[in-house]
Amino acid sequence: MQITRQADYATRAILHLAQVEKDKLVATSDIAKEQNIPSSFLAKIISQLSIAGLLHTSRGAHGGVKLARNPIDITLLEVVEAIDGPIQLNMCVESEGSCPYEENCPLQPVWCDAQNELITKLKNTHFGQLIMPSPNR
Repeated sequence: MQITRQADYATRAILHLAQVEKDKLVATSDIAKEQNIPSSFLAKIISQLSIAGLLHTSRGAHGGVKLARNPIDITLLEVVEAIDGPIQLNMCVESEGSCPYEENCPLQPVWCDAQNELITKLKNTHFGQLIMPSPNR
């Protein structure tokens, strides 16, 4: 499993916003430039993050984006799932009965444990932990 480039860009955009002064609107062009994200790609990502309730957007000459919540209240899991959907390492962890081999398969518990560990790690990592302290925060 590999997190998509879009989810990687989303995490970098959220991290960028977490590092600026609270409630400051940031132009998406600034995020794109600073994080080396194609502008057209970032526009789609910003839209998805806004729909997920992670960002507030404002249009116009003085518009931009800002976090909808405090960085300590936004987890890596939320951002990744807002872009890529639920994490699923293998079809057999999707739901009971989804794999024809599940009754006698020694691999299913390994996949389930690995997925649960990944989800737990992403759920327990928030952007407040990832930002450098600054005098404006």
